[in-house]
Amino acid sequence: MLETMTHNCIICGQTKEYGIIIISEFICEDCEHEMVQTDVMDAKYSFFIHQMKQILYKKDA
Repeated sequence: MLETMTHNCIICGQTKEYGIIIISEFICEDCEHEMVQTDVMDAKYSFFIHQMKQILYKKDA
């Protein structure tokens, strides 16, 4: 029997099964898709950048 692993997405905060792990943080498939489709002039682009910075700049580091 295979166990399903779930992770909390660093972008949307939801628990999902599928996505990518960058360094030690998880990004779900939905957010990954939305990020690559977002234009740099879109207001959401800044949000994605802010969330992604959490990967490199840990608050407890």
